[in-house]
Amino acid sequence: MMDFTPLLQPDRGQPARAITLLAADALDAWLNGQSATIRALAAAQRFAAKPNTHLLIPRDDGIAVVAGIADAGSPWALAKLAEALPEGVYRLDGMDVGANALGWLLGQYRFTRYRKAEDAGARVLLTRDVAHRDEVIRIAAATALVRDLVNTGAGDLGPAELEAEAAALASAHHARITVTAGETLARDYPMIHAVGQAATRDRAPRLIELQWGDPAHPRIAIVGKGVCFDTGGLDIKPSSGMRLMKKDMGGAAHALALAGLVMAAKLPVRLHLLIPAVENAVSGASFRPGDVLRTRKGLTVENTNTDAEGRLILGDALTRAGEEKPELILDFATLTGAARVALGPDLPPLFSDDEALATALLAAGVAEDDPVWRLPLWDGYDDMLKSDIADMVNAPDGGFAGAITAALFLRRFVPKDTAWAHLDVFAWRPAGKPGRPKGGDAYALRAAYRMLKERYSGA
Repeated sequence: MMDFTPLLQPDRGQPARAITLLAADALDAWLNGQSATIRALAAAQRFAAKPNTHLLIPRDDGIAVVAGIADAGSPWALAKLAEALPEGVYRLDGMDVGANALGWLLGQYRFTRYRKAEDAGARVLLTRDVAHRDEVIRIAAATALVRDLVNTGAGDLGPAELEAEAAALASAHHARITVTAGETLARDYPMIHAVGQAATRDRAPRLIELQWGDPAHPRIAIVGKGVCFDTGGLDIKPSSGMRLMKKDMGGAAHALALAGLVMAAKLPVRLHLLIPAVENAVSGASFRPGDVLRTRKGLTVENTNTDAEGRLILGDALTRAGEEKPELILDFATLTGAARVALGPDLPPLFSDDEALATALLAAGVAEDDPVWRLPLWDGYDDMLKSDIADMVNAPDGGFAGAITAALFLRRFVPKDTAWAHLDVFAWRPAGKPGRPKGGDAYALRAAYRMLKERYSGA
């Protein structure tokens, strides 16, 4: 994984190139204070002080930079600069780095597993806010972890590799990891087993659990959907729908990243991370439309669509999480195309019956420029889950309110007295933006982390 530490260094007065941040409405005043040469240079470069533009000014000791911005407090204000500037050491003129540091770091993110990126050298930013330097580096690294895992081809990232990621995380933070597989999984977590049973032996399904922290602290659970590749099963997807299904473990990637942030910050919680890891493959062992699945909770589920498999594995994992009586459960899942139809790629739907938790997540999303959008857990649609032969179906006929009915399905596996939020994340950026290249990406990760910090440490 990329090491961001060298890119954000303490400011001890060392030589650095100055960066002046300038909004468009301040351009005229700034130009009036400059020499004729600089005004001519700005005119020649057609510099308008708009976001993602910059002006290079020659100095005796190198260059100075004037960058156009819309909001100096945005985490992405410096992202384009970090991509475009020459190698060197830089300092913001007249202000400290603040929220801009994240974009500076992630503007230099590259996914290099399959091809070598062009070496543009390091662009180093100096900060006087040393107290928060480690934190922003951790958040950048957590974001990069999500991106790296989602960008990795499914041939190189199956259930065993997700288990290895969780084991590495456990080792780094002295946590305990347990893995349930084989006959024990089939007996104790029948829906996880059913979804993954068609895969080859080396990609067999499993439930990965990590536990960390003082048992006396409040218990929380983080659950992530780990479908490492989703063919759709016997209800097979068309090739266009299968193209990006390496990203169907994006919920697990978010859960791993968030758990790492919680442990690195030493939040006073008892953490329980759960990742049901499967490949929804096609073989003679595939589970079938019309099969009635048993669950860890004891409910029966008529499987109406093998491509609605994520909610099945999450149901067993949520049941397991609830058995430890946590006060809070968060789950992340690349769960429904309906969520993308409703809100597009950038806004993850948030579902929660807990008003305080929903309000806190919404506020944290605004504060972090990492928004979520609340959709209703509409009780009136619960009847859509009725089955003629079992306790419920996994995917109602008709296709109405798909994101809502999926969330209502999950709710049946969450204890009624537990605060729970479900985030239906896309985990993919279809078009690049500064600091956010096309490909795998983290959504609502920073919002969830801020909410947990404020809830449990007051930070």
